Amino acid sequence: MNDPFVPRVGGILSADIAVPEHDREVRFYSRVLSTGENPLWREDLMNNLGMPIIGLGERSAEYAHLPLQWMPHIQVADVAASVQRALALGGRELIHGKDDDGKSQWAVLLDPNGAAFGIIPVVAAEAIPTPDNVASRDAVARGGRIAWLGLTVTDASATHDFYRQVVDWSVQDVEMEDAGGSYTDYNLFGDDGNLAAGVHHARGVNLGLPPVWMIYLSVGDLAESLRRVREGGGKVVKETLGNDGEPDHAVIQDPVGAYLALVAG
Repeated sequence: MNDPFVPRVGGILSADIAVPEHDREVRFYSRVLSTGENPLWREDLMNNLGMPIIGLGERSAEYAHLPLQWMPHIQVADVAASVQRALALGGRELIHGKDDDGKSQWAVLLDPNGAAFGIIPVVAAEAIPTPDNVASRDAVARGGRIAWLGLTVTDASATHDFYRQVVDWSVQDVEMEDAGGSYTDYNLFGDDGNLAAGVHHARGVNLGLPPVWMIYLSVGDLAESLRRVREGGGKVVKETLGNDGEPDHAVIQDPVGAYLALVAG
């Protein structure tokens, strides 16, 4: 992904989740994410530039009906129109935030696979400050962030079409092959032409992954982060090694069962 801190239709700025055992979860993530000599994340779960990229909320009665999934916040041109398109295409509305005049402000939706995601209006540029000690937006982009966003499903073709219509992502075919033959996965792009996410078939390298939006978070020392995952009561579901034999990325479950992925920063 390119610089995530740019206002654009289809851009992903952040993600959140409401969890039980909140104190334990905060301790888990603050240790797992803050590895390396120059950690990309702080103990308060903001990135190393102090920008809020992920939110870890308590699973109160108000949010008890939400699925236990990390939910990306995707910018759209018109929240109300996107909600209507999602419902028409077999999605579900979980929460729909509106102002006093009834105008849509944000929403949490489920796609037909049961993957949860949030939609928000395109964020105003002035609402995304560059810290005083950072010389360029390139430096901001290299901070702790959502490095990739992927969704693995049985029918990737129907799923990418759902998001094309709901979010207004454009689509690029990605030719894949496994022991069963060739198939097509999909890259999804924002309205500025920058890569935003991927939709994958549940086969090949993505076999066995759940149909949830998987956020990929960069960490300074992936091997140490995975050690802390296990030490903290989490589970390493799938680990992929790089050409040097060291971990390149891994899908994990946190102590309450939520999935996410870690990548070497």
